[in-house]
Amino acid sequence: MATWAEFAAAAADLAAAGHARFMRSEIILLGSIRKDGSPRISPVESDVVDGELMAGMMWRSKKALDLLRDPRCLFHSTVHDRMDAMGEFKVRGAAVDVQDPDKRERYCKVLYERIKWRPAGDFHLFAFDIESAVHIYYGDEKKHVTSWTPAGGVVVRVVDSP
Repeated sequence: MATWAEFAAAAADLAAAGHARFMRSEIILLGSIRKDGSPRISPVESDVVDGELMAGMMWRSKKALDLLRDPRCLFHSTVHDRMDAMGEFKVRGAAVDVQDPDKRERYCKVLYERIKWRPAGDFHLFAFDIESAVHIYYGDEKKHVTSWTPAGGVVVRVVDSP
């Protein structure tokens, strides 16, 4: 697993493409695992704070409780339509509950800079350790797939589209 900063140092172009996808709509989809083992998809906002991919969540929200119980998760960029030239970006990893007051305050400052709002009262904050990342887009009648893992590095595949 790696932090966002470690991922960006190892795969700068892929991390830049992913960050652009995540920030395009400022909403990404979080896949978590419910108590009964079934999947849950929830919209969240994310930011990179001090080299860590982070997301704040409402206190005791179902998605936050999912991550506290089972940290495995997936982030997926929103796709605006089937012709979205920017493609899709996914990060698979594990959520880490952030309790450190200084990190929480830095997150709040970054959030305020972006949307002029900060949480009042209790909220959950998670940093995400990255297991893998992938960017998929279509162009020139081909499917372009760029993936990264800490152990395997960057792998680029281009295949004919069906």
